[in-house]
Amino acid sequence: MLEILACPEDKGPLYYFPDDETLYNPRLRRRYQVRDGIPVMLVDEAEIVDEREHERLMREASEKNLKLTFDPESR
Repeated sequence: MLEILACPEDKGPLYYFPDDETLYNPRLRRRYQVRDGIPVMLVDEAEIVDEREHERLMREASEKNLKLTFDPESR
């Protein structure tokens, strides 16, 4: 199911962080919670992350070789 998830605001792909149970949009710096296995894809409930957290998330995505939920070029 992850490969069809997109940010509800900009319709772009997300990173899924299974350890944190979150989806992250690096373009808008919005983090969406996954509760009981269900993504909460509501802009009003998204958390805006600061620069430091953004850098941590991007570093973790790189280190763990996390992929975006889909390739935006293929749509």
